[in-house]
Amino acid sequence: MPDLPPIVLVFAATDPSGGAGLQADIMTLTSMGCHPLSVVTAVTIQDTMGVDDVSPIDAEWVIDQARCVLEDMPVAAFKVGLLGNLEQIAAIAEVVSDYPEVPLVLDPVLASGRGDELVTEEMVGALRELLIPQTTILTPNSLEARRLAAEEGEEGDGPPLAECARRIIATGCEYVLVTGTHENTTEVVNTLYAQNGVVRSDSWQRLPGAYHGSGCTLASAIAATIANGLEVSDAVKDAQEYTWQTLKAAFRPGMGQHIPDRLFWARDEERAGGGSGEA
Repeated sequence: MPDLPPIVLVFAATDPSGGAGLQADIMTLTSMGCHPLSVVTAVTIQDTMGVDDVSPIDAEWVIDQARCVLEDMPVAAFKVGLLGNLEQIAAIAEVVSDYPEVPLVLDPVLASGRGDELVTEEMVGALRELLIPQTTILTPNSLEARRLAAEEGEEGDGPPLAECARRIIATGCEYVLVTGTHENTTEVVNTLYAQNGVVRSDSWQRLPGAYHGSGCTLASAIAATIANGLEVSDAVKDAQEYTWQTLKAAFRPGMGQHIPDRLFWARDEERAGGGSGEA
């Protein structure tokens, strides 16, 4: 149907601060012209300074939420964020396996921005075995990439990021976008890998401050650009540009991190129109 916006189904936890999680996904997808469907995986207690507690939703409820909307509406992409327990990982893996033609963007949320642990090693193992093999594009930061690629007995800082990506892709994932926000570099360098090596590498001005929900924004933006019909490499490029602009326009409403402004373009248009709403 030509008038139907692309529909993206998101599995994620709520964030009452509106900075990350399901709220960030919904705002990003809507801003980029998609209609978001939301499956709640957990309810969190958090603010812009960090996560205080996480209460996972029963896995059967996660399945029922997803099946209900999937039987009603066509989906152009899946986006998976924070998962609450092992049972959820298995449940979501089962659901998405019934839709192998639908691209899956997986943002492996392993810790909060301030370092709060959000998953166990058993959950990391389940991600490797059940969800990553079904993933179109995985979007870890460098810390997450090293943790996902770590082998038993491996010491030190782990293998180079290119080797991490190679190991992850060897499990069945099609693409891995490793983001460089946690690396000690002048610019932020994000590198997209596929089975044959580097597909593209993009450098971005490192902005001052810390941001709450930047990873959620990037992964959802990739899901949106794929749902809108772009190939993965072009989708990644456009999603990075959108995300960088949200960070450049970020605001700090609380005492902690900045929140990306996912509607920066609307405010730019408003300013250009002198606040009257005219172009």
